[in-house]
Amino acid sequence: MQRVERVVVLALDGVYPFELGIPSRILGAARGRYEVLTCTVDGRPVRTNADFSVTVEHGPEVIGTADTVIITSMPEDRIPERLPEPVAAALARIPAHARVVSICTGAFVLAAAGLLDGRRATTHWHVAERFRRAFPRVTLDPDVLFVEDGRFLTSAGAASGVDICLHLVRQDHGSAVANFVARCCVVPPFREGGQAQYIVRPVPEYSAASTAATRAWALERLGEPLTLAGLAAHARMSLRTFARRFNDEVGLSPGRWLIQQRVARARDLLESSDLTVDQIAAEVGFATGASLRQHLQAAIGVSPQAYRRTFQTAR
Repeated sequence: MQRVERVVVLALDGVYPFELGIPSRILGAARGRYEVLTCTVDGRPVRTNADFSVTVEHGPEVIGTADTVIITSMPEDRIPERLPEPVAAALARIPAHARVVSICTGAFVLAAAGLLDGRRATTHWHVAERFRRAFPRVTLDPDVLFVEDGRFLTSAGAASGVDICLHLVRQDHGSAVANFVARCCVVPPFREGGQAQYIVRPVPEYSAASTAATRAWALERLGEPLTLAGLAAHARMSLRTFARRFNDEVGLSPGRWLIQQRVARARDLLESSDLTVDQIAAEVGFATGASLRQHLQAAIGVSPQAYRRTFQTAR
């Protein structure tokens, strides 16, 4: 019989309704694999940042029964840097084995509780400097969509809550289930790049040209040698223009993006096929199995064999 993971979402004062609904919507599409409960620190209704409040069915006691606890976000003017006692008491109920996840500014809550000390984390790029000043013991990476450090996972602004919930599904049940959930919710199973592409920067000179068609072209040819010159030629741009425009659109250099896509494709093949590591390396465009091992280790910290054992078992 399939085990159902209990996920408890803690809604704090000023919660954004959009982010509050993400766990239920994404995890709820996983065909009964998750039970998502929403609570507040006292079981009473909580104000949102919109013109309404939300009424929940649960108080903080359900946190003690959770396999995963998710802290959602609130506006910048309601971010706590010292935890109110009821919030601290609610967080103290988190079981020692539970995963702890934050969406957007929810990372401030975890950091204020000391749960992120000595760990890597992320939050919305707009409040990154404030976070660094308030929590110097946390290593902040403001350029990524989410960070996983042990049982603590933090995500960037707003819709990155979708990315991190899909990551939970992929981690628990493999890419096939995560892709199914993504299709049901009409969202991409992976988003390209990181937060860097959303950070406000000077508007570039207008041009109708885009690298999107070239990215799509490259994704169909990951097993082939793909060079910057070849990509720029396909886009009909100079090397310099292509590299600049690519980084503006994706938030990554073409080389880093290619590695990211090849690793993602390799992960899918490790889960869904019986190809050897060397065969998968050739299929996705890494020169050797050793190169695939190196890039996978750098990306997610495990070997291809360990990854396959974990996710083929989940499948």
